[in-house]
Amino acid sequence: MKKFDFRDLFVLDLANNHQGSAVHGIAIISRCAEVVARHGVRAAIKFQFRDLDTFVHKDADRSNKHVARFLQTRLSWEDYLALLYVVKQRGLVSMCTPFDEASVDKIVEMGFDVIKIASCSANDWPLVEKAASTGLPMIVSTGGLSLDQIDDVVSMLEHRGVDFALMHCVSIYPTPGEMFNLKNIATLRARYPGRVIGWSTHEYPTDVTPVGLALALGAEMFEKHVGLSSLSIVVNSYSASPEQVSDWIYAWKNARMLLGSADRQVLPAELREIDRLRRGIFASRPISAGMELTSEDVYFAFPYEYGGLSNAEWKSGIIATDYLPMDAPVLKSSVRVPEDSDAKILKDATHEVKSLLNQAGVTLTSDFTVEYSHHYGVKNFREVGAVLINVVNRLYCKKVLVQLPGQHHPRHFHKLKEETFLVLHGTLHVEVENRVRVLNPGDTVLILPGVWHRFWSNTGCVFEEISTTHFGHDSVYADQNINENPYRKTTVDHWGRFQL
Repeated sequence: MKKFDFRDLFVLDLANNHQGSAVHGIAIISRCAEVVARHGVRAAIKFQFRDLDTFVHKDADRSNKHVARFLQTRLSWEDYLALLYVVKQRGLVSMCTPFDEASVDKIVEMGFDVIKIASCSANDWPLVEKAASTGLPMIVSTGGLSLDQIDDVVSMLEHRGVDFALMHCVSIYPTPGEMFNLKNIATLRARYPGRVIGWSTHEYPTDVTPVGLALALGAEMFEKHVGLSSLSIVVNSYSASPEQVSDWIYAWKNARMLLGSADRQVLPAELREIDRLRRGIFASRPISAGMELTSEDVYFAFPYEYGGLSNAEWKSGIIATDYLPMDAPVLKSSVRVPEDSDAKILKDATHEVKSLLNQAGVTLTSDFTVEYSHHYGVKNFREVGAVLINVVNRLYCKKVLVQLPGQHHPRHFHKLKEETFLVLHGTLHVEVENRVRVLNPGDTVLILPGVWHRFWSNTGCVFEEISTTHFGHDSVYADQNINENPYRKTTVDHWGRFQL
């Protein structure tokens, strides 16, 4: 079954702001629908259902503000159907928060799209069980819940196969700024990876700063109470008018534009600006063709001249291919720049390996050795190879393997070793006896002795190899040239700072 898309969804909570009038409720929905259409975003109108005849105790104190409000804003089920019709007619997602089991039945009967569990009901197990049994996608607010309590809700819903998302929420109306604790969004994202985390807001509706901060911390869904003032109706201090909803969505769109992409980008316009500030390399004396340049033959000066070598490209071993007069720029077309040394190639790769380990959350001590496998030479390491970090090798063996994006490891088998791969980060393609498996984080594959296998990664991958004892010369490659190459590995202590 296709999962519900919670991402970039704006939840507009009607709550009791219909004031017990279907006409007023329809006006709020219609005005909010106009705002949503104008901004071109996805939004849900959220109702709140209470079967008031059974929800409110017959002897309840009518001076309780919540009891009074619930009873004074009562709508008939027919009125709710009229409101729901407008929601669907305007192309909005229909959502409802039940506060009792009878209301869950009404949600299903009326055909709502999503169930929202309020913070006060998140550990109301009879109600949550009933909602989970509907098969509808669910959103759970977490106001006032400890992490242990949220763990319980998440575990219960995952066990029942519910399609759900979480909302960070502070159940104080309105919420003072010092109580927002927006960093909780990042905490929930880290604790429940792959789960959509939202931000249910109760701040003053004129404050549009939090939505951008929430987005930056990883919130992918946003909720706000909405209302509409009239001559006889005063909206509460945490509910937004349609105009304020528009300002809120605009602030979100602006923040999203400013945040841009998480992928590192080097923009052509940026490079042009940097080039204007670079120092170039210039001849400090006349240089003859065929001459190897030393630091005494050149100097660095601003501005950099287009087509010339910049100071960042200086290295030893540059050969002049043309005559260069004194003070002339050292043009790329007038020199031959040597290829990177083997040590430089492996050192550069090490920086990327460390970055992948950081992304994977893998922490190492200083007590390990690193094996750079470069089956067809270091110059081809970025295409064919892998980095093997030897953690322990006794009766049991554990290695952490890293492949950079685009690297592959050639087909081979082990004479003695039995090994299991466990993917920690990225995606790994493993071919075992001509059958290809795609492994994602948490996936494993067993490889027995004598079994042909190879592996590669398009994304870059960190995985564990857990095996029996590793012995030297235990690998047999399909390509005999690799078997006969005594220089196909470089092994160093730690990262080999002074050994490469």
